[in-house]
Amino acid sequence: QVQLEESGGGSVPAGGSLKLSCRASGYRYSRPCMAWFRQTPGKEREEVASIDSDGVTIYADSVKGRFNISKKPNDRDTLLLQMSSLKPEDSAMYYCAVSHKYCEVGAGQDLYNYWGQGTQVTVST
Repeated sequence: QVQLEESGGGSVPAGGSLKLSCRASGYRYSRPCMAWFRQTPGKEREEVASIDSDGVTIYADSVKGRFNISKKPNDRDTLLLQMSSLKPEDSAMYYCAVSHKYCEVGAGQDLYNYWGQGTQVTVST
């Protein structure tokens, strides 16, 4: 059984930083694409960033230059998201996701097969 467990969320003032982590377990296949999404109440889930097995990354325009997606060194099962210069509009529930397929620009949540339960990020003014 595949499980994705996020951690690292919390509350920070605007301009602050947070680092999210997602540990994947029970996955028996290669992992062409792993990603972070976020969602606020009443809105669709938004893709924040993705990374493929070669380390190629894709970012949403809203987070380019502020967020960095990576995998933990020597541990391809752990996905990271370093968030800097946080803004109140970054406040959301953040989810990690894993796909059987390769990353695609604009593919959205339909590309992904497994999801974590989410970790809350709140950025105050």
